[in-house]
Amino acid sequence: MVVAPDGPPLELLTTARTATLATISTSGVPRLVPVCFAAVADPDAEQGIRVYSPLDEKPKRVSDPTSLARVRDIAADPRVSMLLERWSEDWSALAWLRLEGLAVLVEPETCGTEHSAAVTALRERYPQYRGHELETRPLIRITPLRVTDWNAAEPLAEDDD
Repeated sequence: MVVAPDGPPLELLTTARTATLATISTSGVPRLVPVCFAAVADPDAEQGIRVYSPLDEKPKRVSDPTSLARVRDIAADPRVSMLLERWSEDWSALAWLRLEGLAVLVEPETCGTEHSAAVTALRERYPQYRGHELETRPLIRITPLRVTDWNAAEPLAEDDD
């Protein structure tokens, strides 16, 4: 369960502990939520990886994970962005990575092997998930189509933000 390819900019996929997931609400307003995630190498994916975020057992405003706003947003419009960052008081160490792609819900009943592999990756990354029943809950799968990165050591290209 390794992220590929190694090295910048994708190293943030292994070092960042959380990310911010942006979905598009039905009113067209971006909706942001902090998430846990695991990246898994996938040679069939355009960028060589897929990213999984669990709909875990942490307290939520709704009991059914498929009723969460991010899940409703993805069902209506699968375009998402995910932002990972490295913060430091030493600004020469700052960096971020943005993934833009398509998201879908991965259900344990219909995506057994993929779902199991993603759960394993999430449990390896976050020991807290060893006590969660992730194998019974849907996951969000993000297939990145575009990857943009920045770090303080390397200036942006003219067409980047």
